[in-house]
Amino acid sequence: MVDRIAEPWGERTPYGPGDEWPVRVDRYLADGRTDVDVDRWVQSASVLHSNGDAMDIGVADGRIVGVRGRAVDRINRGRLDPKDLYGWQANNSPDRLTRPLVRDGDRLVESDWDTAMGRIVARSRDLLDGPGGWGRFGFYTSGQLFLEEYYALGVIGKAGLGTPHMDGNTRLCTATAAAAMKASFGTDGQPGSYTDVDHCDAIALWGHNVAETQTVLWMRMLDRRRGPNPPAMLAVDPRATPVAREADLHLAVRNGTNIALVNGLLREIIRRGWYDRDYVDAHTMGFEELCRIVDGYPPQRVADICDVPAADVERAAELLGTSQRLLSTVLQGFYQSNQATAAACAVNNLHLVRGMIGRPGAGIYQMNGQPTAQNTRETGADGDLPGLRNWANTSHIEELARLWNVEVDTIPHWAPPTHAMQIFRYAEQGSIKLLWISATNPAVSLPDLARIRRILAKPDLFVVVQDLFLTETAELADVVLPGATWGEKTGTFTSVDRTVHISDKAVDPPGEAKPDLDIFLDYARRMDFRDRDGQPLIRWTGPEEVFEAWKECSRGRPCDYTGITYARLRGGSGIQWPCTEEHPDGTERLYTDGVFHTDPDYCETYGQDLATGAEFTEPEYRAKEPNGRAFLHSVDYQPSPEVPDEDHPMLLTTGRTVYQFHTRTKTGRAPQLDRAAPDVWVELNPADAERLGIAEGDLVGVSSARGGIQARARLCGIRPGVVFLPFHYGYFDQDPADRTPRAANELTITAWDPVSKQPLFKVAAVAVTKLADGRGVPSPAPTIGGSAPPADAGVPATVGGPAAEATSGKE
Repeated sequence: MVDRIAEPWGERTPYGPGDEWPVRVDRYLADGRTDVDVDRWVQSASVLHSNGDAMDIGVADGRIVGVRGRAVDRINRGRLDPKDLYGWQANNSPDRLTRPLVRDGDRLVESDWDTAMGRIVARSRDLLDGPGGWGRFGFYTSGQLFLEEYYALGVIGKAGLGTPHMDGNTRLCTATAAAAMKASFGTDGQPGSYTDVDHCDAIALWGHNVAETQTVLWMRMLDRRRGPNPPAMLAVDPRATPVAREADLHLAVRNGTNIALVNGLLREIIRRGWYDRDYVDAHTMGFEELCRIVDGYPPQRVADICDVPAADVERAAELLGTSQRLLSTVLQGFYQSNQATAAACAVNNLHLVRGMIGRPGAGIYQMNGQPTAQNTRETGADGDLPGLRNWANTSHIEELARLWNVEVDTIPHWAPPTHAMQIFRYAEQGSIKLLWISATNPAVSLPDLARIRRILAKPDLFVVVQDLFLTETAELADVVLPGATWGEKTGTFTSVDRTVHISDKAVDPPGEAKPDLDIFLDYARRMDFRDRDGQPLIRWTGPEEVFEAWKECSRGRPCDYTGITYARLRGGSGIQWPCTEEHPDGTERLYTDGVFHTDPDYCETYGQDLATGAEFTEPEYRAKEPNGRAFLHSVDYQPSPEVPDEDHPMLLTTGRTVYQFHTRTKTGRAPQLDRAAPDVWVELNPADAERLGIAEGDLVGVSSARGGIQARARLCGIRPGVVFLPFHYGYFDQDPADRTPRAANELTITAWDPVSKQPLFKVAAVAVTKLADGRGVPSPAPTIGGSAPPADAGVPATVGGPAAEATSGKE
């Protein structure tokens, strides 16, 4: 028995390079149950992080009672994350939405499905018949639905309504991953495999606190580090995260300077001859321009910009340049920061110039922040076109039109799809009149929350919210639809390394709640969308029918699912796409032959200027004659759009804790997770705290040009001049009479990367002031993870006690 709150990564199972990762099956059953108390186990995988941990759901008396890891699965080999182990308890929460709600004046009242859907359909028809038509609709979805639900929504939006205004909260977490892979390799799709951890001799983590965001992947890395011939490790992060503390070298760079750092590392690697000239000549374009740009970043200039020692820049270059099998992983420290796509592409450049791609141990994870973010990108629910098609390629649009049997001009392709931040801007301006929000909580997760609340509360904006609970966003809706969640419906989803899992229905949803797919299909039927022959556009009745239709949409594209079936996914391991007749067992790594998806007739984008975001035209792209070569994109460093000043002298960065997910809609209702991290905190460097007269546990105010919040201070290993706030905390569990602002996004800026359009959550300028003495009571920050206090701080350790004890074993 292991307290997995106190020990979130569990026990070590060391192994060496090239060995198979040993099995360790984690399980947790509530109320002292054992396996004999479980009526049946139902196959699934995690939807509380992006790793894709495979698990079985334990059911007794018609309710979920626990989970266990799946030993046979290639991703986790039986291990589970703390959120996996305990988060399922939200399914059984007594405050689940069980009936639709409709607005009656200034309040929401219970209603029935016909009334609720009738209001949505009536408003939709009025808008379609009025000026602007399709342009009046906006859809903002999640990274936590199933593939089948995204695809249905994508067809409704693109072929039914014909609106380009569709995106997901994946824009906040994974848009830069997609943009960087499109820019460098021609299409989306992770080149590597999780098994690259088993083979690598060096791991570089670029702005990725994998220990808290994808803990099972961290377990794999730790097990390699504890075995023979462990890989070297580099961490780039302004905080002393568990990753930084484990690493051989930690570069605590100044927020917003990532591109300067990687440019400098590339300069050293090229100058010292640690690159593969043959690979560069045969398989890449842009090397001479790359050399010209990075030559301006000698170690001392990088040190001055990034505020790290020049000697450490040289040490990092040597670690990266002399490895034989380098694995890189990138996440929000790069994606949500200044020059995001340029910095992520620079990591791709590093692998390309070293020839470190397409072979065991030499891989890149341009990570996702959410569990099914990959599917939003594949199916077109995030604004892209289904099948990783190119919106500017007429033949790709014609292919979709034939597939859906609609006119070509029905499918929006006259301009780039509308990204999330622009959707909310259109709603603010009044051009979008209906905004349908499914399975996400933008009233806590988007930047500059005062503005977002004003938009959602606009009288002329009809807001539909589809969710499990009455979230901060749902409280502002005109219609609230109760959704079924994981374990209550069937569907598939795909993890970071392209592994597809199935999640079968284990229990019925509560009350009248419905699967998201059923809601979308009901809307399509009521709207009576038709194809060009006058037949119903959407005839599906269940998830497997949608999956089979999706397979045809994916045929011949990079994300080809045609060799996958529900039957093949049941009983064994997940399967990596592309899975075809040629590769019936899936494809572990992409680009093994050095041929990339940059052919003009196949690629997903014709490219953009990384500094401005300007779209390149098809003739411009064809003139480059890429011929299957990857692009080495390079840009100069530019300061962040907001930098500290006299009024706001510190930099804010936001992020996560291992115990919570997003806005705590689920994890905040799991007792073990809630107790481990019950409230917001602010992290300060001890030197900054001393200057400000702040001690552990003191109540402080953090303010920006947009708003302010209050939180208790945690003194820990964050770099001087930087403030950290976890972004999970809204007000769902606060006293309605005292809703003191505590959401990190009250402070963040409305600005985004010019290419990926991902908001910049890492570079807000803030001021910090002491408000009240903590009287010796520590902050609610966990002592595990990046918020760990100094050993001599006297802060009680975060533990879960008997209620958090889970089992681990080999069976």
